[in-house]
Amino acid sequence: MRYTISGKNIELTEALKNAVAEKLVKLDKFFNDDVEAQVTLIVEKFNHIIEITILFNGSVLRAEVEGKNMYNIIDDAVDIIEKQVNKYKNKLRAKHRNNNTVAFTPAFMQQTNEADEAIKIDRRKKFAIKPMDAEEAVLQMELVGHNFFVYLDAHTEEVNVVYKRKNGTYGLIEPTLK
Repeated sequence: MRYTISGKNIELTEALKNAVAEKLVKLDKFFNDDVEAQVTLIVEKFNHIIEITILFNGSVLRAEVEGKNMYNIIDDAVDIIEKQVNKYKNKLRAKHRNNNTVAFTPAFMQQTNEADEAIKIDRRKKFAIKPMDAEEAVLQMELVGHNFFVYLDAHTEEVNVVYKRKNGTYGLIEPTLK
C-alpha cells in the first residue's frame, strides 16, 4: 500500500512521518500495493486531528480521530480502518468472488471469520424530494432534527446530500458517475 502524508497547521517532522508510516504498515496485510492511503494531520487550536482515507475499487474507508496527542490518535485511526476492513471483508469477498481486481490481498480475502455478520436493513423510507438549494436543505435538516438531508438541487437537478460535521459546520455531497 502506498500513502501520502500531508499536514495543516502542523510541521511534518521526519519523526511524525515515520510514526505514521510505521502504523500504516499494519494495514499492508489487507491491501495490494496499488492502493493509496491519504493521511492528513491537522492542528486546530489545542486539538490534534488525523484523517485517513483509503480509496479502492470505488469504495472508501475513512477514519477521523481527534485528541490531544498526535502519536496516540494515529494508533486509534489505524485501528478504526482495521475494524472497517474486517466488517466489510465478507461483503467485498462475495461481491468480488471471481474478480481479480479486488484491492485486498489474496491471503486476507481467504481468511474466514464466523463472527462476521450480514448487513440487514430493517427499515426503509420513501419520500418526495423537492428542488431546493443547499442553504434551504440545511434549514430543512435542522427542522427535522437529523444530521443529514437528501434533496434535489434546484440548479443542477441532481440529488445531493447535506450533513452536519462533528465540528458543527456543514458538508455537501455532490455525487458524480464515473
